Amino acid sequence: MGGKITYFFLATVLIIVFGVVALEGVLLMLTGEPAAMGMGAVAFLLPFVGAWFLWHTTRFARNAHRLARELEAEGGLPADESKRTAGGRIDRDTADALFAERRAETEGSPNDWRCWFRLAIAYHDARDTPRARKAMQRAITLHEGGTSPSGARISPAGD
Repeated sequence: MGGKITYFFLATVLIIVFGVVALEGVLLMLTGEPAAMGMGAVAFLLPFVGAWFLWHTTRFARNAHRLARELEAEGGLPADESKRTAGGRIDRDTADALFAERRAETEGSPNDWRCWFRLAIAYHDARDTPRARKAMQRAITLHEGGTSPSGARISPAGD
């Protein structure tokens, strides 16, 4: 629960900053000087780009948590039996072995969102965040019964 509170606090602060930057952009545009007006236009538009990224990140996290709750209710979440280093990170050899297991499972059932969810966890444990996000997005897309927004396919091997 602490993570959600922190996230909402930081998102609220970010939205306030977006508002201040947009206001400063408007004030710069009202100066009448060409250089200031150009900087003001950019400063006015940047918060909209930031808000778009914030919205998509929030939606991704919400969908991933929804899938996690559903998979947990089914008893399908993988147990955390990983060996850990002294710093608390998952041992690299253990992560690689679990990844190979999850990849084989996903290759056997490429249209099962549960397999893709578990593969995303394995990618994350193996410290491959970009592929973890792609695999989680694939799980979300399969759960919703649609196709990926980009139409791009991701293979379980990460090719």
